[in-house]
Amino acid sequence: MQSTDGLPTSRFDRLTEFLEQDPHNQTLATDAVEAAISENRPDEAEALLARHRLDAVRTAYLSGLIAMHRRRWSHAAAQFRGLFAAGETAPAIRFNLAWSLAMEKQPADALSVLDNVTAQTLPQAAELEVRLRHELDDFEGAEARARALLEVHPDHRGLNAAVATLAIDIEDVALAAHCAQRAGDHPEALATLGTLALEAEDSMQARKLFEQALERDPNSPRALIGRGLSRLIEADHAGAAAELDRGAELFGTHLGSWIAAGWAHFTAGDMKTARSRFEHALALDDSFAESHGSLAVLDLLEGKLDQASRRVAIAKRLDRASFSAALAEMLLAAGSGDAEKSRRIFEAALATPFDASGRTLAQSFARLGARAG
Repeated sequence: MQSTDGLPTSRFDRLTEFLEQDPHNQTLATDAVEAAISENRPDEAEALLARHRLDAVRTAYLSGLIAMHRRRWSHAAAQFRGLFAAGETAPAIRFNLAWSLAMEKQPADALSVLDNVTAQTLPQAAELEVRLRHELDDFEGAEARARALLEVHPDHRGLNAAVATLAIDIEDVALAAHCAQRAGDHPEALATLGTLALEAEDSMQARKLFEQALERDPNSPRALIGRGLSRLIEADHAGAAAELDRGAELFGTHLGSWIAAGWAHFTAGDMKTARSRFEHALALDDSFAESHGSLAVLDLLEGKLDQASRRVAIAKRLDRASFSAALAEMLLAAGSGDAEKSRRIFEAALATPFDASGRTLAQSFARLGARAG
């Protein structure tokens, strides 16, 4: 494509024209390959790289960039790892290696590559460091680094979005709200604001925010779970079950999402699927109180009163504030072995404080489904 004066409008095309006149200019060739990558022309980038004999460092670096663009993370990591081992440790190389390793599901190795200089130089590296520490459950380290790096990159949307998500998991509502607002329409920021609205029992606003997040990222597990919880609170049982199932599958080992999905199936009248979701959470981690408490409710409805009582005792031993144990005790006290009556009690508890803490079931679900614990 050419401009009105006859010159190419593409930076890559302009650089290749210059390169034809100066074919041995390695800097020009490097710039042309990078321009091809940025313009989503990886085939031309590869052809140009093969045609020009660049030095080993440039060749490895550009090969790594092309591999990243093609999402060939293993090849990209190999290129940048070779450079790193050879002493090429500039921030760009550290970041690209860390990103490639992270995409290869090697978070600990990725984090080990990043250093403070890289995180302070590149805001995207700061974002990645916070995400990696969060993924590795280093909540204390993630919070400390998040606060320090926000001082350096206060306006970076990705970093603010990452910190907002972290803040939900460490239960710092003020930090979550502040960073989500600074991250604008980033899908994680919208999901964070939706979670805060859900905890404030504004399910309509929460659902609106989760829908906006899903418009930008249809596979956001937090937004799917959040919208599913909104549907559950609004008594859209089938819609809630479908979205919570999908969110739980995407999250994988996130216990709260499997429990929330089970309760959605419970309200939809599908006890068999509800039990399978609760048992899946139990198999993932048998120290999670809500798995035992949720199964206690189903045991109660099946007339297994002794087993239900044992499960309630386990749940309360693991977590005195377990909402499912409190619900099971409520049903036991009400003498409810009737599924329909139990569902009505459950739905009433969504909007009514059900224990001495003043919590509603909706608030408990918001905390359970949104946080990564």
